[in-house]
Amino acid sequence: MRLNGATAWITGAGRGIGRAIALRLAAEGATVGLTARSESELREVAEEVAKARGRAIVAPADVTMPEEVERAFRAVVDDAQRLDILVNNAGIGVFAPVTKLSLEDFDRMWSVNVRGVFLCTRLAVPIMEQQRSGTIVNISSLAGKNAFINGSGYAATKWALNGFTNCLRLEVRSSEVRVITVGPGSVATEFSSTTKDPAKLARILQPDDVASAVVAAISLPANAMMSEIDLRPTNP
Repeated sequence: MRLNGATAWITGAGRGIGRAIALRLAAEGATVGLTARSESELREVAEEVAKARGRAIVAPADVTMPEEVERAFRAVVDDAQRLDILVNNAGIGVFAPVTKLSLEDFDRMWSVNVRGVFLCTRLAVPIMEQQRSGTIVNISSLAGKNAFINGSGYAATKWALNGFTNCLRLEVRSSEVRVITVGPGSVATEFSSTTKDPAKLARILQPDDVASAVVAAISLPANAMMSEIDLRPTNP
């Protein structure tokens, strides 16, 4: 129970990586605030947390909408009057050549992958600075460092996210707030476009692998920060 007494807020918590992170943080003793657009998915995750004798707060929101983000933040923070962990996990990807990528899909990726992180982070930072403690984890991607065909729109958002995270880290470290980038490769979720072959899916990263990395980084002593984690399968 390394996180006993902590309060965490996880976006994109209804499925995949976000769900895995929420379950792992709850298992470590944290109260987990769950945010995503689908309230029904969040309630399913909350039931899993409760069955494991953890505690969850269901706070549905579209992370691109300021009013909804504010409402979700208040639902989580008003409960415990503190926020120890923010995991910006919500993200979407549309993969196509530049000439075939619609403006709507391009804008939607930027809204979720970058704007959403900004909206959640600007609410979390003041309370963490006041506490003089806290950890912000931004789930990026190896696409934020590497080029690949049909990934121009998605990769651009992840390069931007990495730049945002690196600057934020410098802004808040004097307040004892840690900022961490976790950049996984392909993960076996509904999001993955790598393959639909079950045998191959079993060999790439799993959601719980990413959750394990997040817990490891958060669980370091308060005076130490694992600023960036690149996560790859051992033998894909």
